[in-house]
Amino acid sequence: MTSSRSLLAPAAFLVLLAVAVAAPGLLTGVDPLAADPVSALAPPGGAHWFGSDHLGRDVLSRVVHGARHSLSIGVTATALAVTAGVLLGLAAGLSPKWLDEALARSFDVLSTLPELLLALLVIAVTGPGTGNVIFAIAVAQIPNYARVIRAQTFVVRHAGYVEQAVTFGRSRAAITAGHVLPNVLGPIPVLATIGLGQAVIAASGLSFLGMGPQPPAAEWGAMLSEARNYLRVAWWEALFPGVAITLTVVSLTVVGRRLQRHFEGRTP
Repeated sequence: MTSSRSLLAPAAFLVLLAVAVAAPGLLTGVDPLAADPVSALAPPGGAHWFGSDHLGRDVLSRVVHGARHSLSIGVTATALAVTAGVLLGLAAGLSPKWLDEALARSFDVLSTLPELLLALLVIAVTGPGTGNVIFAIAVAQIPNYARVIRAQTFVVRHAGYVEQAVTFGRSRAAITAGHVLPNVLGPIPVLATIGLGQAVIAASGLSFLGMGPQPPAAEWGAMLSEARNYLRVAWWEALFPGVAITLTVVSLTVVGRRLQRHFEGRTP
């Protein structure tokens, strides 16, 4: 019961986050790009609950609308990483030994690099931009999924029902699609939930460095980048997007860990 209650807060925050992404107008009616120099750097109060930034834009509105940018980058990158990771993991697990070894060593080498550093290396080749940031984060996360799928494939390919399907003369493609693939995807929801939090951090970090959505776009990392020059006079400009990133990552991690315990059959 205590564990279930501890899940309520992160789950509620994720629901609020989903509303902010799908319908930000339900949470704020203020234009996140509307500048008001007269109200610049106004502290939190009745007119601006989270204060205003150096251009007089409402920080609450920008945090709410920024969820769409930050989460869309994270979700898209995670989806691409999962898709590529599953395909590469299956290919490694079902390939001849020499090809499996080559792919496995590639996964190991890429996994030794911090995800943000690997993403930066990719962007150094592709250049900045939202699309390239998504691609870079996806490339950095692929080894995490590919290694798990490869290990799961080794287990499933020797299962009795797969060997029986081979005995019945079913084609390799039919066995892979009908028996192997559905049974290796079990850990993916857990990994993707936790991976999404890591993708949000990476997206915000790359945007902070000026490689993602450009101003005046309301994106959490870009907001932090703009706010760093005003920390002494307007702490709220950096605080609230930072809190949004932190709560998002913590909530996703808590929910992901709970899913992991459920998947492994452990008592919550």
